[in-house]
Amino acid sequence: MKDKKIAVCGAGAVGSTLADSLARQGVGHLRVIDFDRVEARNLATQTYTTEDVGALKVQALKDQIFRAAGVEIDAVPKKLTPENAAKLLKDVDLVIDGFDNSAARRAVTTACASTPCLHVGLFAGYGEARWNEGYRVPNDPAEGDPCDVPLARNLIQLTCAVAAELALRFLRTGAKESRSITLGDLRINPEEA
Repeated sequence: MKDKKIAVCGAGAVGSTLADSLARQGVGHLRVIDFDRVEARNLATQTYTTEDVGALKVQALKDQIFRAAGVEIDAVPKKLTPENAAKLLKDVDLVIDGFDNSAARRAVTTACASTPCLHVGLFAGYGEARWNEGYRVPNDPAEGDPCDVPLARNLIQLTCAVAAELALRFLRTGAKESRSITLGDLRINPEEA
């Protein structure tokens, strides 16, 4: 995985969690694209700490991942748009879309016509990890941020664990598997004594 190159779009709940996970699992080249700054409200669902509030998300994530895993990420503090998407997403083995708005997701989808792209997103109690082929960009939620729902952190962690596994499996074998995740359907069986 050290030679694989992944671009992560967004450094919010999904992007920060995935970038951290992928770096800790041995991916050696990560490019993270986001123009936002860390806000206090982000601390419940994202990987940032109180010391990061006010910092650019990509810079805070770069520092955090280097301290945790010794991986130097390419932090790109830019807004991804239809005009710059192809340039920002070139020369990678995989793009992971973790954006939370339809305009940015549409730009990623279009720019990744010939680049493998895994879209990872959340809505209420539902998460998904879906490949670009056949992906339909969802409308922006009419109300609220999906990351503000009860148990959001649990769903974020679970969705990102599944997405990281799918991304790594693709990089190892070329297999493209999509998954949907709902906490209500999750079963954890007790051990029998």
